[in-house]
Amino acid sequence: MKNKYNKLVRDNIPNIIKENGEEPIYHILNDEEYWNALLKKDTEELEEVKEAESKDEILKELGDKLELIRAMAEYQGFTLEDVIKQADKKRQTNGGFQKRLFLETVKKEEK
Repeated sequence: MKNKYNKLVRDNIPNIIKENGEEPIYHILNDEEYWNALLKKDTEELEEVKEAESKDEILKELGDKLELIRAMAEYQGFTLEDVIKQADKKRQTNGGFQKRLFLETVKKEEK
């Protein structure tokens, strides 16, 4: 019996599958396939954060998202530290999300 996954997995997953007595069938993605798989994985990881039911599960899923961001940054030639610096820079000018502000609309002055 075969289980189909057709998704990007972490580097050690094939070894873990082998250790469990099963045979992983996989291939190495080219650049375009890899970027598209990272984007698809980001959607998958977001859904897992949404579905998490405990603080521990949320923390685990946020860790997965962070690892994904690291991979996306590295693919684009950045480090995780570069991404954090960019986030900090934007936070200094635009702020963070701590105030939980939800913008409804903006009224424009009539001239």
